[in-house]
Amino acid sequence: MATSKEIDGSAGVPQFYGNELRFKREEAGLTLEKLVDGSFFGITYLSEIEHGHRRMPVELARHADRVLKTDGFFERRCDDVRKARQGAHSSYFAGIAEAETRARTIDQWSGTLIPGLLQTRPYANAVIRSTHPLDSSDEVEAKIDARLQRAQLFTDPRRPEYWVILHESVVRHSIIPPVEMAEQLDQIAALARRNRVVVQILPWNGPSRALTELPLLLMDFDSEPPLLYTEGPYHGQIIDDPAVVTRYRKAYDRLRAAASPPEASLTQIEEAAEEYRHGQHPS
Repeated sequence: MATSKEIDGSAGVPQFYGNELRFKREEAGLTLEKLVDGSFFGITYLSEIEHGHRRMPVELARHADRVLKTDGFFERRCDDVRKARQGAHSSYFAGIAEAETRARTIDQWSGTLIPGLLQTRPYANAVIRSTHPLDSSDEVEAKIDARLQRAQLFTDPRRPEYWVILHESVVRHSIIPPVEMAEQLDQIAALARRNRVVVQILPWNGPSRALTELPLLLMDFDSEPPLLYTEGPYHGQIIDDPAVVTRYRKAYDRLRAAASPPEASLTQIEEAAEEYRHGQHPS
């Protein structure tokens, strides 16, 4: 069976790479299971690479080159795929943007900004221009487009399940003009009303711990270990140690318990949007 009918190698570098990998595998008469045999990776992982949905780790590329006798081709092209998949995302965040598309659940806490998955164009523009003031207009637009593209996750009515906790200051203190902030909050409320996201607000007088100073993103998957991500303005850290992720999960659950219930939080968001719309500062 011609692989080009199943994997469009012209769609981009990851798809071309995956198409070539599948061609070489089938040319050698190997199944997915046979090719990953002797590596630390599973057949689902390899299949996602072949379809351009996942990057090839260097260690798996070396294994594939050895089994397929491809003279280091797949290892040499790993970096090309990494750069293509990264796109306009920061290098430390590209893996998270990719993982979001596979996640079963995404839980997030933010005490300073509306998370990227929920941002409107004006909000994303304000964040990106403040953190990358020397970027050209084209570079800024590319970053904004990449950020907004991530929200395509919400077109699927079932996956991922997304639950976010926001500090009240994120809603009450705007970084964009009032009318734009009203539209930003309207977008979050619309997603919540569609049961596509669950939002909770941590009140001003909620628990204040060192943990709440860090943004947190926790993801669970169907066939891979959970992971944790946290970041600063110019760096990020992915943690996949199950014991560490479990500890942060417990801390996140404590924040969830301390936050206002989802329906009350949604009312707060809608009321704040109305105040912004009428030129009032939410109090």
